[in-house]
Amino acid sequence: MRALADPTRLRIMRLLSAMELAVGEMAQVLGQSQPRVSRHVGILCDAGLAERHREGSWVFLRAAIGRERGSAVGEAVARLLALAEREDPEFAAACKDDLRNLATIRAARENSAQAYFARHAEDWDELRKLHSPDRQVEERLAAALGEATLGQLLDVGTGTGRMAELFADRAERIVALDKSLDMLRVARAKLQNLPADVVELVQGDFAALPFAAHTFDTVLLHQVLHFAQEPSVALTEVARVTRPGGRIAIVDFAAHEHEELRERYAHARLGFTDGAIETLLTEAGYDPAAPIALEGGELVVKIWLGTRKGRPESADTTSTGRKAAQ
Repeated sequence: MRALADPTRLRIMRLLSAMELAVGEMAQVLGQSQPRVSRHVGILCDAGLAERHREGSWVFLRAAIGRERGSAVGEAVARLLALAEREDPEFAAACKDDLRNLATIRAARENSAQAYFARHAEDWDELRKLHSPDRQVEERLAAALGEATLGQLLDVGTGTGRMAELFADRAERIVALDKSLDMLRVARAKLQNLPADVVELVQGDFAALPFAAHTFDTVLLHQVLHFAQEPSVALTEVARVTRPGGRIAIVDFAAHEHEELRERYAHARLGFTDGAIETLLTEAGYDPAAPIALEGGELVVKIWLGTRKGRPESADTTSTGRKAAQ
């Protein structure tokens, strides 16, 4: 409560309820110097109200409470902030200015993403010509995962953030991970209008995932496994963070002979056979399901599903494990 007893820190928490922001972006929104904002951020982080995470040379700030829906403390702070904005005219005016400045940040992110797409559009368009339409792949993947909730979902190699966007309303929470800072900035622009407690972006490598064991109910690897020099290492890591009874979905190319993809797109693997994926899943600790093929191009897209071996956790155990992981 002492950490919240400052108008600037209240404004920071109000902003973080909308979206993650880099410290420099926060200073721009607030119209204050970066050192001054960093001092306020430090107080909020020390109090456990916010937390920092680094992406390259940028440091992003996110709310550390209320990241799980139903958090009593998070809901109480949200009510406090809403009450302050409703009953304090000066604070309300500051929040209104902040939201107007926040729109400028959103626009800058979107412009940066569009520029990135423009630089790479020709290459991506050429690759898309070789396989089934993206919409068809997405529809088959959604159908394969069924109608049940996806729980805590990890999107490995999120790229543009499309999978996180597609499944945001079917998951309790999504962690979108990518090694590339450029792609994370594109994903951040795409996902910035989703609630801050629904999607979290993380920089990381699929060969060494920065998560505790048994953290996720569902893991997606959409067009990412062909970049792995050692797919078995990636799937072992994915299995480690998947809860018993949790599911994995791999969307990738069937084995092919398009050698040019190695040079032009840095593909380490020219697709996979059903047998290879079945072996990889089994050795990683999954029970594989029958593969799904999407014909309609020179490259055949496959969907491989698996269920993590072991007894599914009870609701109480899951809740406890989730809190421990956080």
